[in-house]
Amino acid sequence: MIAALAFYVFAAILIASAVMVVTSRNPVHSVLFLILAFFNASALFLLAGAEFLAMILVIVYVGAVAVLFLFIVMMLDIDFSRLREGFQRYAPIGAVIGAILFLELLFVFGSWQFAPEANSLRMNAAPETGISNTAALGQLIYTDYIFLFQVAGLILLVAMIGAIVLTLRDKPANSRRQDIAVQVARGEAVTLTAVPPRKGLAELGIVRRPLPAPPKPKAIHGHGHDDHGHGHDNHGHDDKHGGGHH
Repeated sequence: MIAALAFYVFAAILIASAVMVVTSRNPVHSVLFLILAFFNASALFLLAGAEFLAMILVIVYVGAVAVLFLFIVMMLDIDFSRLREGFQRYAPIGAVIGAILFLELLFVFGSWQFAPEANSLRMNAAPETGISNTAALGQLIYTDYIFLFQVAGLILLVAMIGAIVLTLRDKPANSRRQDIAVQVARGEAVTLTAVPPRKGLAELGIVRRPLPAPPKPKAIHGHGHDDHGHGHDNHGHDDKHGGGHH
């Protein structure tokens, strides 16, 4: 009874958060609702007895993917008015595609029937086979469905390359790009030359500008009496020299 009640509670929260992911106008809120959906999905895995998938969902998707989405959305400069420009133009096409998908889902659920033994396996622990849940999952993925697993990896790789190509912007013609072949290639031998100290730039034709001369100290003038005294001494000296000439 408690397990069934917990299942319906987690499933209802999961569906509500998934709807909010799609209908939220703010992309940051969408990512937060996505994290809430991941947590509720991991709780459903725990109720089903798949604890390894529950931990992987929390660690990988919540801890890495959702946080990465959040950082990307917060760093991007999204112009919401520009995103809504073509909404009315493509609304009829989207309505037709949505109606087709809805009809396909009706056909699938109308012809789908549960196996007779499915009701007895619901909400029950895994049978005692001596193999842990993680080992059984690894054997199922990497042994029974190894080719499908590799194809899924290739599809994800193609999607990643496509996203990089679509978001790649053309750089201007004057932008500098790295040419690894030119950097690595050695077209001619490299000769080592002994260059005297402080002469390497001169051999390349680069002349350094001379350093500016240090400022001269300012002259300190004496008092007026000293100037007059020096003046008298100079006159006396001139008189002596003058007398000598005469």
